Amino acid sequence: MIAQPKASHFVDGAYVEDTAGAAIDVLYPATGAVIARLHEATPAVIEAALASAARAQAAWAATRPVERARILRRAADLIRERGEELARLETLDTGKPIQETRVADWPSGADALEYFAGLAPTVTGETIPLGRDFVYTLREPLGVCVGIGAWNYPSQIACWKSAPALALGNAMVFKPSEVTPLGALKLAEIFIDAGLPPGLFNVVQGRGAVGGALVTDARVAKVSLTGSVPTGQKVYAAAAAGVRHVTMELGGKSPLIVFDDASLEDAVGAAMLANFYSAGQVCSNGTRVFVQKGLKDRFLARLKDRAETILLGDPQDDATQMGPLVSAVQLDKVMGYIDRARAEGARLVTGGGRGAGNTGWFVQPTVFADVTDTMEIAREEVFGPVMAVLDFDTEDEVIARANATEFGLAAGVFTADLTRAHRVIGQLQAGTCWINAYNLTPVESPFGGSKQSGVGRENGHAAVEHYTQVKSVYVGLGPVDAPY
Repeated sequence: MIAQPKASHFVDGAYVEDTAGAAIDVLYPATGAVIARLHEATPAVIEAALASAARAQAAWAATRPVERARILRRAADLIRERGEELARLETLDTGKPIQETRVADWPSGADALEYFAGLAPTVTGETIPLGRDFVYTLREPLGVCVGIGAWNYPSQIACWKSAPALALGNAMVFKPSEVTPLGALKLAEIFIDAGLPPGLFNVVQGRGAVGGALVTDARVAKVSLTGSVPTGQKVYAAAAAGVRHVTMELGGKSPLIVFDDASLEDAVGAAMLANFYSAGQVCSNGTRVFVQKGLKDRFLARLKDRAETILLGDPQDDATQMGPLVSAVQLDKVMGYIDRARAEGARLVTGGGRGAGNTGWFVQPTVFADVTDTMEIAREEVFGPVMAVLDFDTEDEVIARANATEFGLAAGVFTADLTRAHRVIGQLQAGTCWINAYNLTPVESPFGGSKQSGVGRENGHAAVEHYTQVKSVYVGLGPVDAPY
């Protein structure tokens, strides 16, 4: 089972290798086997990527938006045509079940390319009448953008960042996570096959030092990062030193609030999706599930029954519903949270173990009840299949408790009373919210957080603001009135 790419990097339209860079072993999470060996980008590779991006961007910005759009649309079509091959690569890279990667990862990336292809030709300036004179505005690309990806949705993230960047006339140098480096290389190939000029989307591999070299380069106008809060704080500070544009999509500890009158089956299903999909490795997960006391016992009983039917196993098996965590490091982290939750007095409803018969980095779907707000699993981002269920009595109480966190990425409300749903959502401090649904993120909708969960937005028309800048032009149509 080998997934070795042609080379470690993709620069100026071609694969590039430099074995002087430190080795990066790519491991299959279901077994721990090495499936590829890459090398970190050397200074020479980084320089080549940035130079080619800067060179190619000017001509790309001058290209008609509709022509840029045609290329992105062709790339979306190629992703869909190669869907099975790409899904299998994503499964090897991340350990996600093939039934997920066929529908959620690359397909979401294709949707982003298609959406921004359609949007690009509609992005225009405006005219502002001033009587005799007037002002017009132009919406211009920023220039060279750096994208830094996370390991949980590596190929989707590469598309979510490159689609608006390229559609709006920018170039991008993308650094995937060193844990899941393979998909971005395939995306670079697809862009070239679709007709994208060389240099506009480059992929360089590496750890934090490579990201740091990209973020601080004088040619870089914008940095878009998906990652943890600590990583985001470092990258944000480095970008700020050069007064660069930033988008930060960081972590969360999001509340999912279930009122007594909610549909039990829908609420349980959403809570499971919000904690167990992708083995719980989703930044927007609703990992604090607040259940009103009148529904609590029935909710927990039904949740236990349904969670224990989840099929944990070989990610390449069509029947598998949940795969392993992405790495041994993540496994140790998650098991540590489970052990400490038990020690703090949380009641284990189901799961809590590794999963019998599995040799990889598997953790069972795990539910803790009687969790209090001060427990570690109610405060910190676990990033694994671990659900914390908390009780509440009143609407005002749960709103205050839901907001009592440094994070503000997402939130959800389940209730049959839509007036209450809108009222509660209006008071929750989160950038991405759902009513009677959870973790649905169509590309048409802006995605992002508040507070420590980040700044800026991915997707939707809002992304235009984060990959362009406005130029104002005053047009004088009469004599200059000077006082001297």
